[in-house]
Amino acid sequence: MEAFVYRRWWLPGILALAALLRMGAAVGLQLWLDRQHPPRLCLIAGDAEGYWDLAGDIAAGAEYSVYQPPRRVLRMPGFPLCLALPRVVFGDRLLPVRLWLACLGTCACWGVWRLARDLLDEATACWAALFAAVSPVLVAWTPLLLSETTFALAMLLNLIAGGRLVRTHRPERLEGASIPLSPPEGATATSLHRAVKRGGPPGENQASRETPGTSGSFGWSVLTGLTAALACYVRPSWLLAAPLFGVGLFLTSRSRTRAIRDGAVVLGTLFLLLLPWGLRNQRVTGEFILTTLWMGPSLYDGLNPQATGDSDMSFYDWDNLLGQGWSEAEVNRHYRDAAWAFVRAQPRRALELALFKLWRYWKPWPNAEQFRNPLVTAAVTASFLPLLLLAVWGGWSVRQRVWTLLLTAGPIVYFAAVHAVFVSSLRYRLPAEYPLLVLSAVGWQRVLRGRPSRFAERPGVGASTSEES
Repeated sequence: MEAFVYRRWWLPGILALAALLRMGAAVGLQLWLDRQHPPRLCLIAGDAEGYWDLAGDIAAGAEYSVYQPPRRVLRMPGFPLCLALPRVVFGDRLLPVRLWLACLGTCACWGVWRLARDLLDEATACWAALFAAVSPVLVAWTPLLLSETTFALAMLLNLIAGGRLVRTHRPERLEGASIPLSPPEGATATSLHRAVKRGGPPGENQASRETPGTSGSFGWSVLTGLTAALACYVRPSWLLAAPLFGVGLFLTSRSRTRAIRDGAVVLGTLFLLLLPWGLRNQRVTGEFILTTLWMGPSLYDGLNPQATGDSDMSFYDWDNLLGQGWSEAEVNRHYRDAAWAFVRAQPRRALELALFKLWRYWKPWPNAEQFRNPLVTAAVTASFLPLLLLAVWGGWSVRQRVWTLLLTAGPIVYFAAVHAVFVSSLRYRLPAEYPLLVLSAVGWQRVLRGRPSRFAERPGVGASTSEES
């Protein structure tokens, strides 16, 4: 009965709380912006205006370009399309758009629950979803006209699909022993200890755990590629995740032949879904590219003689190469080549910048001057640092479950590596915090297990026995 109530009531309650907090943040932000003189479009200037402009192009059926001279391949169309959907219905009113983003943020909390439920168990899933629901930074960021929350949802869907694909392979070496996080009703200390040794919850049929489920492998491969493409249409920096996933599948699968087939299906699906965008880019610019022509300037932003690790695109406007008749493709290649030339000429400085960018990425408090308010700094630090420490502990607790670590901690490490090259900030870490909360939930349950609990007091499950220790 207790488990039934847990399933039926906790998740809807957590999602309702997530929606309430995010919609409240959306309303509060819009009221504050409307009271400014003059009223402001967004809290953080820069990218938000560009996304809003592109969303207007999509809603009106106009050319997909922004700024003058026009940049036609500056942004992937995923997030502008997301913003355009409510604009088609409600016009250019901002509050409905922010409420729509609040709904997507709530769905991201569900994605955290689903990922944790697939990888571990329901108790872990509910704790992870609760952490996502009440995180002050994740709540406050949701109604901004920026792509982080929407990308987090798309990435979580990709991780869920990838996890399901891995399950069809069920490699023996990944069935690592780990202490069950939410023992079932009536479990004894002896059964728990035996479960730790065999790597599964008490009462589970070990034979069933060793039999790989081959059915559905192709379907999950297609869905993994589809959701990877969805994430790339929001954030092109996710493009390398699919090949890395394929390598991991090949190295850990029992059947290398099936791993190659499934990996090829993932990459093939990803390519086919990005192909229309690449063909469109070739038509409007003469350059076939599956992502954007902004990688070169972004790379140079992080690797140039004046670089500090923070973003400063003033060089782009100062050079004004587009105004001199250069094409977007030529500008992209120019800055890309200049960035790598800087690395070859000053490798030591490039390494120093990488280390500084890693510090900016992992820093518990905001980097931007506009958020250096002591209350904001304290709130951000207090919400991130404990969860990070819990995640480290949780990751250590399930260290033998390789794919659990890859699908939860992998994204935050992946983006740390990406932004050690490009510019870096707390903002780029936020999407990856969602899956990391799964490990935070594991660590939190370890904290709870160290204290008296109702479960520990049940007959037959003593709080301390020599076998449990």
